[in-house]
Amino acid sequence: MFCLHVIQAEFGDCLLLEYGTAANPHFILIDGGPPTIFADHLRKVLETVVVPQSGKLELVILSHVDNDHIVGLVDLFTELQSQQVNAQPALISIDGLWHNSFSKAIDPNGMIQPRLQTLLGIAGMQSTMDATAVAVNGIAEGNKLRQLSLLLHIPLNANLADPITVETANAPVNFDNVRLTVVGPTKANLDALRQEWEDWLDEHEEDIGTGSMNLMANADQSVPNLSSICVVAEADGRRILLTGDARSDHVLAGLDSKAFLNDAGSVHFDVLKLPHHGSDRNMTKTFFKKVTADQYVISANGKYGNPDLATLIWLVEAAKEQSRTPEIFLTNQTPSTGKLLTEYPPADYGYSLRFLPSDESSFEVFRV
Repeated sequence: MFCLHVIQAEFGDCLLLEYGTAANPHFILIDGGPPTIFADHLRKVLETVVVPQSGKLELVILSHVDNDHIVGLVDLFTELQSQQVNAQPALISIDGLWHNSFSKAIDPNGMIQPRLQTLLGIAGMQSTMDATAVAVNGIAEGNKLRQLSLLLHIPLNANLADPITVETANAPVNFDNVRLTVVGPTKANLDALRQEWEDWLDEHEEDIGTGSMNLMANADQSVPNLSSICVVAEADGRRILLTGDARSDHVLAGLDSKAFLNDAGSVHFDVLKLPHHGSDRNMTKTFFKKVTADQYVISANGKYGNPDLATLIWLVEAAKEQSRTPEIFLTNQTPSTGKLLTEYPPADYGYSLRFLPSDESSFEVFRV
């Protein structure tokens, strides 16, 4: 058995991988979404899907420490820690956590985080530089998640180096019938991202220090992404690619390093979770030609323009050129999905769109 549950995460990500057998299912949770997602959706899915079966998560994977991926996990771990302290039955048990902290992955010398926190202390910074604030707040949430995992005695990155990279996780990790292969980030990705953050700070610190709202807003639009743990999950002859918020060129490099690409530099998956909620900052049409899938998953609600119309167009154009008829699963209807349906009709391009019903907390996009 192999199944992917996509949980309503609004502008974030929250996924539940189910595997094993019908008589003995197992579960891996990938990301927890932004604030309110645990209370509004994730707890319900855990109570209705996991608790009646094993009552346990074999693994929790935090792709990266952005608030729209981590807050739901912090809320879950906080509830479990409260239940532990009060000698109450635990909602679920958790056997392990994969999590790259910002300090381990990006800032081992401790030079970047203090500079970011200083910038956020400037008047108006939190409201004007939303993306930067999300990144910095996510760093703190990442530290909190690590502390909670220690209090709950949940092993962190068990049997893997810290941080987890393509190089350090050099062999697949098996959980019952599912095999996880880490395809991102590479050490080179982390080194380059560290340099991006330093260059960004060098370029913008003095300008932002003037308090100019325009300069602050312009800088915020160019804030570097955070690195994501990306994995290929394989079971029963099927494959799912989970990409976090990684850049498409980084995903391709990771897939190549683990020999997933064929001689033509391409690979096909049963399911591909689009990076960064379908942002065109992370995608190219070339990626959609090289990394193909039968089913695509996009978790986004229109915030920050995600999914970008350009990304959706690249996807459906690439599929048509290759005579493929993919299903695209989306957690929410957005202005860009409306434009896609109008300007690139499914009847002409061969794709189909499926949206998570507004009264549901999750839906299955794949089951074998």
